Amino acid sequence: MSGIHPRALIASGAEIGDGVEIGPWCSVGAGAVIEDGARLVSHVVVEGRTRIGAGAILYPFCTVGLAPQDLKYRGEATETVIGARTQIREHCTIHRGTVTGAGITRVGADCLLMAVTHVAHDCAIGDGVIIANNVVMGGHVEIGDGAVIGGAAALHQFVRIGRGAMVGGVSGVEADVIPFGSVIGNRARLAGLNLVKLKRTGVPRAEIHRLRRAFRILFGPEGGVFAARVAQVRAAYGEDRLVAEILAFIDAPSHRGLIRAAIGAESDNDV
Repeated sequence: MSGIHPRALIASGAEIGDGVEIGPWCSVGAGAVIEDGARLVSHVVVEGRTRIGAGAILYPFCTVGLAPQDLKYRGEATETVIGARTQIREHCTIHRGTVTGAGITRVGADCLLMAVTHVAHDCAIGDGVIIANNVVMGGHVEIGDGAVIGGAAALHQFVRIGRGAMVGGVSGVEADVIPFGSVIGNRARLAGLNLVKLKRTGVPRAEIHRLRRAFRILFGPEGGVFAARVAQVRAAYGEDRLVAEILAFIDAPSHRGLIRAAIGAESDNDV
């Protein structure tokens, strides 16, 4: 059984799973699917072809699946998907996809989107991502699993944020951030590796050291032709799983290119 408040508005055609709680003044549109155990606290709007994953929690005044802020959008039947157990806090806005993009906006499982986050059309956010208050992103942004985006950061459209990366608060990110990279500033620059994330996820010490050595070759102060540095890293560390992930990220197609490294990026402090 589902607990639906009498002052909630549920359109005919909406699919409501078992154990769903929908509080007062919520509005759920005809194309919505609310999976088992999800909770809409109050004053939540879910519209369009939107799926809310099992156990997800949507807090007051957030909106999910409304039309994108794209002047080319003409009402096409695009989608929004929110993963299981994700928390969407107050005043977040998550817009559906567009036919000029992937046609779907996706937020993964076990994410936390803090208050006043904006997820634009066609964004793809992985699992376990933490996005702090007042973060804004343009369309088509990709954020890998386990990344952390600091408060009031701004992500340019088409930017890719790699798995386990860290974006510092109030950073303006206009180019791609490698997996496990750490960036900060306006405009943001690559300051090093997200060592905290690597340690917390149990990456062995020796593997972190290899990753740091590869990072210094790629982005260290010695400079040189970047393609040559990539080739050097591929030859020396290409069999290492995390280095290989970064190299694959660099090789992948990009609309924005790689973010630049700050001078003196990555200190030599022990892990």
